[in-house]
Amino acid sequence: MFLTTEIAKGVSLHIRQTAQFKTVNFSIKWRAPLNEETAAQRTVLSNVLQHSNEKFPTSASYRSYLDDLFGTVLYFDTAKRGQEHTVLMNVETVNDQYLSHGNVLNEVIDLIQEAIFKPNYENGVFKESIVNREKEMVIQRIQSIFDDKSRYAQKRLTEIIRPNSAASFSANGNIEAVKAITPQSLTKTYEDMLANDVIDIYVVGDINVEEMTQKLKAAFQFADRNALPKTQEDKTPANIEPYTKETQEMKQGKLHIGYSTPVRFGDEDFPKMQIFNGIFGGYAHSKLFMNVREKESLAYYASSSYSSQYGLLFVVSGIEPANEEKARQLIAEQLKVMQNGEITDLELAQTKAMLINQLKEALDSPRGQIEIFDQYKVLDEPFTMDTWTARWQSVSKEDVQKVAQDIKLEATYFLCGKGE
Repeated sequence: MFLTTEIAKGVSLHIRQTAQFKTVNFSIKWRAPLNEETAAQRTVLSNVLQHSNEKFPTSASYRSYLDDLFGTVLYFDTAKRGQEHTVLMNVETVNDQYLSHGNVLNEVIDLIQEAIFKPNYENGVFKESIVNREKEMVIQRIQSIFDDKSRYAQKRLTEIIRPNSAASFSANGNIEAVKAITPQSLTKTYEDMLANDVIDIYVVGDINVEEMTQKLKAAFQFADRNALPKTQEDKTPANIEPYTKETQEMKQGKLHIGYSTPVRFGDEDFPKMQIFNGIFGGYAHSKLFMNVREKESLAYYASSSYSSQYGLLFVVSGIEPANEEKARQLIAEQLKVMQNGEITDLELAQTKAMLINQLKEALDSPRGQIEIFDQYKVLDEPFTMDTWTARWQSVSKEDVQKVAQDIKLEATYFLCGKGE
């Protein structure tokens, strides 16, 4: 799918030449071990790098230049996956083939180089006024979770079942860590990221692979670096509070339930677990949706999600507080019937079709191709659509029943209005 070249130790260039798109897409990912303090630094850093650099010291001049490059899109962000924290830079620009004149692609590569290697410094560090502004923006982003009751409930549940672990850390860090950032500490974080992070550079578009490889090798003079250290997987705490109820000023109740599974991303049973989640609560034909929401009308919404990097399964639902006990019982029943093997041929076929269609849709965009390859490249065999279609199609009802039987209830969290 992608041709991979190592341009330095720990720095990989992945190029996919395809006439599928009229744009050229770049994605650069810097990876480091995840903890809340460095996540906060790296998130503020991504904001600072996005809005200015040495050549374009104001956000307005930066955006104006991007507009001149036929509306080129450039942004930084942060994310987490498993035990890793990622700073990512995504760029999308027009392919020169579709312009009557101009050399936009080379100008964009020059801009990417400037955005990475020529920051907007004052006396050798990031400008204090810009750092303070972006700290406030990140603090507001972190605080916004409290206004979204579903996100808040999910965060609280994860903190209960996996406290002080990568599963419950935010990719944005925490407010205390953001407040502690200084221009000096942020500059050190930036220098450490360039020198020590494992880096993956992706390019997708109708381009000459050899020519692009040479251009990017010249533009990105990254030094060798070590591989990411092997980290311990999050362990289940000894004493998890099985039920937690909290109250806030709100009307709709948020019932969130956490389970654990021994199946992780890349395990032999991973495709079976994906299909289990689809039948259980992943889609509109699922048991949770059809029974808890549609048949019994106990929830405004009810669904499940599988966090494969951490071996966790979550059920989320919005309910009337008076229906809490009924909803909990009915959710538990849906898991039980799957553990008993009560799965229809239609549920199995629909779920396989949904997974295959989702993958096809993702591969219809350059960003989707990058993200799927980036996720699956750690596996032993190369990713192909046919391989994963065959894996899903080979899963039987008995396979789904078996992975269901290994799922263990960890904790229930209920958020509702005061006085309920």
